Amino acid sequence: MARMRAVRLHLPTRKLSVEEVERPVPGAGQVLIKVEAAGVCLSDVHLIDGSLTPLYLPGESVTLGHEVAGTVAELGEDAGAWEIGDRVVLQAGEKRDGITWTRGVDYDGGWAEYALARKDTLVRLPESIPFEQGSIIPDAVSTPWAAITTTGQVRPAEPVGVWGVGGLGAHGVQLLRAIGANPVIAVDPSPAARERALAFGADVVLDSADPQLAAKIGAATGGAGLAAAFDFAGVPAVREQALAVLGAHGRLVLVGLTDQPLTVANSVRFSYLQQQILGHYGSEENAVPQLISLAAGGRLDFSRSVSEVLPLEQAAAAVERLHTKQGNPIRLILKP
Repeated sequence: MARMRAVRLHLPTRKLSVEEVERPVPGAGQVLIKVEAAGVCLSDVHLIDGSLTPLYLPGESVTLGHEVAGTVAELGEDAGAWEIGDRVVLQAGEKRDGITWTRGVDYDGGWAEYALARKDTLVRLPESIPFEQGSIIPDAVSTPWAAITTTGQVRPAEPVGVWGVGGLGAHGVQLLRAIGANPVIAVDPSPAARERALAFGADVVLDSADPQLAAKIGAATGGAGLAAAFDFAGVPAVREQALAVLGAHGRLVLVGLTDQPLTVANSVRFSYLQQQILGHYGSEENAVPQLISLAAGGRLDFSRSVSEVLPLEQAAAAVERLHTKQGNPIRLILKP
């Protein structure tokens, strides 16, 4: 039996290790992917620190990694039109009996030399998009894309706010500008993150600790308040701050994950202005093909999103760097 290296997380101890494991063999309707690039996400950090636990994982260990790009290495029976050597991106999860299982959480992911994928979870990656950029489209880009276009239903010329300009928030700013939101206001306590927001297309950047924040958002929106606010930080204080600056019919979209309660400080104002709080998770299957098409067509550029490419053996160091924001990375990429 062929072997391969994989980064495995043992859930009971939350211990991360690079192990030699059996290379998977594709069954009916499956394809084996030689991994060329795999993104490191804050969700991986939460899995390791214990604040996130898989819902459906059948065992005690899992290979992490839900942002994956590579080439088709081996075909199972009934693999459809896929051929060995095809460049592909993997969807971040798959539906099983109507329930979404997340790759690298509920089943083995792509922090490995090879990854198994169901044939319908592959999306073709054009030669014009490098594997490193393609790998982050599922989740790092597709999650904010779906939050903006599907859940938040942002329309051109609407004033919007982004709280938290990390990996998801930076792309949120970029995508909001691309669809014509105006102005795009980014809020983050980190000066480096605010600089990044400007580089990604924000019109206004504000410190969340600024006592004049509400007044400045009011001035930037002509007193109307925000049509939509996106919490990419997953912080209760952020949500209360965003709610306070929403305008009439404003939507607060919760993208960042937290197990803490949400408080509506002024429910009379909330109801009178007919505001909404919307939960968001992941993206529908059409998001990744849409974004690949936009990138291939020159409408979006993800080259600046890749902060560094590291070998598989440095997975733990990459996780720590993301957790501590060392070097202020957008996305760190593992390359087996």
